[in-house]
Amino acid sequence: MAQQPSRNDGVSGAVAAFLDHDLVHAFLRSRITVIAAIFTLVLIGAAFLAPWIAPHDPFDLASISIMDARVPPVWMEYADPRFLIGTDDQGRDLLSGIMYGMRISLIVGFCSVVAAAAIGITLGLIAGYCGGKVDALIMRIADVQLTFPAILIALLIDGVANGIVGGLDREVYAFYILIVAMALSFWVQYARTVRGSTMVEKNKEYVQAARVIGLPAPVIMVRHILPNVMGPVLVIATINLALAIVTESSLSFLGVGMPPTQPSLGTLIAIGNDFLYSGEWWIAIFPGLALALLVLNVNLLGDWLRDALNPKLRG
Repeated sequence: MAQQPSRNDGVSGAVAAFLDHDLVHAFLRSRITVIAAIFTLVLIGAAFLAPWIAPHDPFDLASISIMDARVPPVWMEYADPRFLIGTDDQGRDLLSGIMYGMRISLIVGFCSVVAAAAIGITLGLIAGYCGGKVDALIMRIADVQLTFPAILIALLIDGVANGIVGGLDREVYAFYILIVAMALSFWVQYARTVRGSTMVEKNKEYVQAARVIGLPAPVIMVRHILPNVMGPVLVIATINLALAIVTESSLSFLGVGMPPTQPSLGTLIAIGNDFLYSGEWWIAIFPGLALALLVLNVNLLGDWLRDALNPKLRG
């Protein structure tokens, strides 16, 4: 009697097929990319596991003492072994603050990228598939927005949104205002890329066949065209994640992003900037290094993904 294949055989076969994929081979051959992925996973893990692994809770007012303010790192004179890389001006542990702040920066960056991609993909599909005046209108709006820096657009939208909710508590809505402002700043890249790919795909046989059998345009765009234009979108999203984190940090540094009660990396850097020239350099330097390390590794992963998904760029 023939032996029936076990569930473990199916799992091992799926793992073997995954490891044999071209992208996996390309990833494992790039030592820099592997290192960048490890660093990225460590930083993301530290950020999202902060409530369980952080040495202190920077939001617990009962455990914070102003007497611990501006304590230097452990290798300096007058240090406190409880605070490995020192404290800020409120007596909050800087290492814990960086972990919690990185979580806020990552969440804001990820949510803004998802929102920008949703807006850009939708408008790009409509512009590329419909063409004509609809395409011209969407692309002219995109062209106008491209003439302004993304951070300036975000500042404008943030100012308008704060004016609308001016009578309410800004700290409650700062997170959502920041996501909307950044999403409306980054949608253009997705729209232009998806539009170009859609204009190519809509003339292919499978789209023509879908039209012949009477499928409505929204179904054709979502079910048939969208899966074939997602490759470039994933690359843009990965690279834009790093840009979104930098933009969020810049806005928070300027005082129009996350409030001091919910500090992101940019807010921590802004707080430390006031003490940078008075000798307490660690309050600004360590959050800045964490931001630079996070953005660098995400950018390296984005560059690898761009090269891996483009056969013309493979070495």
